[in-house]
Amino acid sequence: MTETIPSDVSADQKVSGVEIVLESVTKRYPGQKAAAVDNVSLTVPAGEIVVFVGPSGCGKTTTMRMINRLIEPTSGKITIDGKDALSIDPDKLRRGIGYSIQQAGLFPHFTIAKNVATVPGLIGWDKKRIAARTDEMLDLVGLDPDTYRDRYPRQLSGGQQQRVGVARALAADPPVLLMDEPFGAVDPITRGLLQDELMRLQSELGKTIVFVTHDFNEAVKLGDRIAVLGNQSSIMQYDTPEAILANPANDMVAGFVGADASLKQLTLTRVRQIKLKQCLTARETDSVDDLRTALAARKWKWALILDQRGRPLRWVSPGHLAHASTLRGVGNEIGEAVSIQSTLQDALEALLAESNASTVVTGRRGEYVGLITIDTLVSHLSEMREEHAHDHDDDESDAENVEGRI
Repeated sequence: MTETIPSDVSADQKVSGVEIVLESVTKRYPGQKAAAVDNVSLTVPAGEIVVFVGPSGCGKTTTMRMINRLIEPTSGKITIDGKDALSIDPDKLRRGIGYSIQQAGLFPHFTIAKNVATVPGLIGWDKKRIAARTDEMLDLVGLDPDTYRDRYPRQLSGGQQQRVGVARALAADPPVLLMDEPFGAVDPITRGLLQDELMRLQSELGKTIVFVTHDFNEAVKLGDRIAVLGNQSSIMQYDTPEAILANPANDMVAGFVGADASLKQLTLTRVRQIKLKQCLTARETDSVDDLRTALAARKWKWALILDQRGRPLRWVSPGHLAHASTLRGVGNEIGEAVSIQSTLQDALEALLAESNASTVVTGRRGEYVGLITIDTLVSHLSEMREEHAHDHDDDESDAENVEGRI
């Protein structure tokens, strides 16, 4: 029986992505008086996730698709890693840019392995290298290659198909990944898990990602920077999620932020960034008597049963152990867990969904690392309010000092 202390999960993120620059980019369709996208200028820093968010029809998808020339710009300039994208052969350009869309867009008559191998095959990789890369990518997105490589898309759930779509987009190791509402067609729980998976992948790969969504909460959760777009992709505000939540540039942006900005602050903090609570744990193979004795000596009468790889399985109390001879199969299912990549907003939703006092937190391989409680979230919000109040006082003090010097 142990009270597990999580290891330090933070790590310096490597950057394999490249900078994208849009200069006065415009798209006009024949026969239409107004431009679909009008004079957009924007820099996407290397290795960051930049989210385009805005109302339906504002031009955010059109703007993104001009980067890989699925839609040709009418005018303007786009550079990728300093190279003029409009001077590169379109097919060659697209093979060097990952592309992930809603509902995965998998070829239904291809196996999962063949879907993932599409772009490496097109650019001339040999079969041995393609096979190794395919297995590597499936493993990277959490799908066991032996189990999934020979299946067809129809044999997978929506969330699994979306993971394959991301694996395919990354298979040729492109520096840039374009994602067009990739998680919009799955249920909310699966969507949250896929968002967590994307953040985990990004922490390992450091790609430049342009992500389109109409969901501001998703933008806040995923984006290093957010571009809030209005009609014709006019940029209402382009800044970090923290800055946009704290100071919306205009009424339209404020409408996206909504009245619950303080709750959205929970989306700015990852579970890995806060100190987690700990509980008594035991492996399924441990002694029932030892766990019973350990629980009797504690104020909180619950313990977490783990499998042999340290992954959480069930909660047990003294009542569950009263007549048990083994820890296998004993106790209550843990319910919805969150990962170290999840946000505190995800943790709050998990707590509310399960009506529990605490939610289990898992690491990169699904292992138990700690607990989050309602008290943890309330304490964090209080600290954030105090910080904001302090910053506001500092701003007022600075203003008074300036006035005093005039």
